[in-house]
Amino acid sequence: MEQLTWTGSLGAVLDPLLGVAAVAVGVAALATIVLSFVDAPVSVQANADGTVTARTGATGLAASALRLAVLGLLLVLLGYVIGGILMPYGDAGIIGAMARRLTPVWGALAVTFALSIAFKRYLGLYGKLFDSTVGMVGFALVMFWVYTGIFGGPLGLIATHDPLSALSGLKNKLPGVPVPGAPDNGLFPHYLLGGDNLARDVFSRMIHGSWIVIQIAPLATLFAFMVGITLGLPAGYYGGRVDTILSFLANLVLAFPVILLFYLLVTPEIVQTGIPSFMATVLFVFPLVFAFVLINSRFRTQPAKRTAMVAGVLVVLAWLYLALISQAGTVINILPAAIDPITLPSGILVVFVSVVFVNSPTSFRIVRGLALELRTRDYVAAAQTRGETAWYVMLWEILPNARGPLIVDFCLRIGYTTILLGTLGFFGLGLPPESPDWGSTINAGRSLLSIYPHPALPPAIALLSLVLGLNLLADGLREESLKD
Repeated sequence: MEQLTWTGSLGAVLDPLLGVAAVAVGVAALATIVLSFVDAPVSVQANADGTVTARTGATGLAASALRLAVLGLLLVLLGYVIGGILMPYGDAGIIGAMARRLTPVWGALAVTFALSIAFKRYLGLYGKLFDSTVGMVGFALVMFWVYTGIFGGPLGLIATHDPLSALSGLKNKLPGVPVPGAPDNGLFPHYLLGGDNLARDVFSRMIHGSWIVIQIAPLATLFAFMVGITLGLPAGYYGGRVDTILSFLANLVLAFPVILLFYLLVTPEIVQTGIPSFMATVLFVFPLVFAFVLINSRFRTQPAKRTAMVAGVLVVLAWLYLALISQAGTVINILPAAIDPITLPSGILVVFVSVVFVNSPTSFRIVRGLALELRTRDYVAAAQTRGETAWYVMLWEILPNARGPLIVDFCLRIGYTTILLGTLGFFGLGLPPESPDWGSTINAGRSLLSIYPHPALPPAIALLSLVLGLNLLADGLREESLKD
């Protein structure tokens, strides 16, 4: 078995085109920046409402050249992907082999974009996202890692090797190294991104690390928002002592440095006391409270329907709540294994609780500020005049009108949470040392970074791209929400 090169036989055709496209993008971007200072663009307004349909002058030409150069670069990159999928294994090199392994992801992305664009007029703010180039790029990056985590984690369709298994002789080997005896042992023939300092496959660890991030970051952020909404709405709506007490508690948590709080919550001594488990018992009850007041306030005039819905929803949520806080090896282990559908790996619950606890005060302050602003609007006064309850006004009048800023902040908060998870893994806190999460993998490869950069760079680039995608997605959502 031969060593794989990065582009294989595809490189003879596409590598020169990639170089030309990259240079064109750089030159066009530089020209656009320089001309924006020295040349005023001339706008051509052709629509009756005065909207700009084109720009002329040197700046307009530079902007058009930049768009064409970026399109050309994307087409070349698409050529690598298509070539890797269609050509025999090995002919397209490392990039082609990775593109082939990611075939389910490309298919899922294509279906998602096709359906979203086809029905965008019926999808509200999400549909409007596809009118924003920045938003579409961010959405593509985020969904790439979401689908990679799903297909590569529980489904096991992408990773080439066991992320925790080491193979003799592959310690710190470069990308594309052949696996000794692979055909005889039924193993994948190469380590596509090389081996780490324990001879484990870097590509497979990066893929499985995405599943850890996708599991924790969005759910932890969602739970933090449940806490923030449930406490922030009454604080902003009622004001007075309720606002004073809740704001004091939120500011008390925010007064501590985030990293210090993480250190305190995930250290083994604190974990052994059972404090994270008791915190989970308190924090995870807020989704139940939110669901109860949401249904009760909406259907209070229909007692029979309200009782049935509340009972059905709360039974399911209570079961999931008990399954989540009841974990073997902790101080709270109350559900029998036969009816406990949620089994978290060691350390995951502690990290999850820590992220929810740290993010909740920030979410609280955002919701409180929005409630303070919106409670004086006319539609709130109209609902109060109709005799609606306070929770109905908060949840069905104020909250829907605050959805734009909350959705944007939710995307940004997932990015911050992803960085926090990477920081925890980098310092070896919370998750097990052998965990393939991106932070732990970066930390494991940093000691030999100057000699063997390949173990640390892939998870670092993955972390960067996911956070970048979340920020671009938030920018696109903000841009479109301002048009409402």
